[in-house]
Amino acid sequence: MTTTSSVSSPSGSSVSVPRVGIVSLGCPKALVDSERILTQLRIEGYALSPSYQDADVVIVNTCGFIDSAKQESLETIAEALNENGKVIVTGCMGANPESILEVHPNVLGVTGPQAYESVMNLVHQTIAPPAYNAFDSLVPEIGIKLTPKHYAYLKISEGCNHSCRFCIIPDLRGKLVSRPISEVMEEAQRLVKSGVQELLVISQDTSAYGSDLKYPLDFWQGQPLRTKFIDLCRGLGQLGVWIRLHYVYPYPHVDEVIPLMNEGVILPYLDIPFQHGSPRILKLMKRPAAAENTLERIQKWRAQCPDLTIRSTFIVGFPGETEEDFQELLDFLTSAEIDHAGCFKYSAVEGATANELPNPVDEEIKEERYHRFMQHQQEIAERRMQRWLDRVIDVLLDEKTEEGWIARRAGDAPEIDAEVYIPLDEITDNWQVGTIQKALVTEVGPYHLDALGVAISVKKQVLSIETQSV
Repeated sequence: MTTTSSVSSPSGSSVSVPRVGIVSLGCPKALVDSERILTQLRIEGYALSPSYQDADVVIVNTCGFIDSAKQESLETIAEALNENGKVIVTGCMGANPESILEVHPNVLGVTGPQAYESVMNLVHQTIAPPAYNAFDSLVPEIGIKLTPKHYAYLKISEGCNHSCRFCIIPDLRGKLVSRPISEVMEEAQRLVKSGVQELLVISQDTSAYGSDLKYPLDFWQGQPLRTKFIDLCRGLGQLGVWIRLHYVYPYPHVDEVIPLMNEGVILPYLDIPFQHGSPRILKLMKRPAAAENTLERIQKWRAQCPDLTIRSTFIVGFPGETEEDFQELLDFLTSAEIDHAGCFKYSAVEGATANELPNPVDEEIKEERYHRFMQHQQEIAERRMQRWLDRVIDVLLDEKTEEGWIARRAGDAPEIDAEVYIPLDEITDNWQVGTIQKALVTEVGPYHLDALGVAISVKKQVLSIETQSV
């Protein structure tokens, strides 16, 4: 793993170019951190390696949120050490370097999350950047992205001000630090100009955006905008692409964005981490416990925006959870009609204050509740999907295969939600990845839609739709 590239300098001499590989684990927020590291590497002239064998050093960006993620991180570090030998570790698990060094003392160094400068210093110590920066002009204005060209994650803040008992993110990433809205808007505009058709807004607490700064007034292209959630949504909605909101806590001011969704300014999609449906368990978790009020607000949201899709995550087996509490969770799913839901079995993460609570739930009960949750949610998801049957919808094309297109509708985020499958035919054969097309839904399931491509033509201001049968 000491292979290097070489390029010619203006004088004609050969210049050795060191190569760096990176493995990115965890959530989209960590993915954005990896993109920033890769961008800085390219700016400094390093080449990027797609394999262990061709890299001079490997960076592993770890996840430390739950025990299974930590184990995956340790296994990935072991793989990198075995395949390459020169490994730098960063990311959330790196906030506690002893947990890594005890298992892998031979790594070159360990840094915590967002420690871009420290990572670069370790790279410099391992292999110096080339004297001639041949790659400087090849770094795109948007930086290096690890997502497909047609969508990108837009991180608006770091950290979190919550003290949820099951979570150690504030310990790993610190308190909330919002980016100025002008900076976020400039990045978003650069991404759109590069061809991005979907911006996925991420942070640890998206709806708290700007609260740490007290919502200062800023300017973007001469337009006054506050560094605030609603202003950000309005600003991003002017860019003419899909805007998808993730990690939105259901504060009262979230109500303000629902009309924007109904008007098509941003996507009718909310990713809200409810975590449970029992007020008693929510209180034990130190999260907002007004589940009944939440249900009322969801009903109002859907009355304002009938096509609203809600995705969420939940925890089963939290310490003290009784069968009655779990049934309240299932009832909440039914009443809220959650479209997409992920479920986690409570993990006693080191450092989480929930570990001190009495009445831990047995692993067998956690497992049984997990499967009941998933079965219950699948029935809800399939029922919710029925409303799309026989409708013509917009779809974003992600991939073309031999069988046809894999696409997504407005209510589906990449990699975590449902997909739309469209066969190849006279209409769809010439479609392009990353474009938004029309499709007629012909069949639905809990995690997918089948559809046919449709051709749209406008004659004398009358819209006609022609379907291509197969």
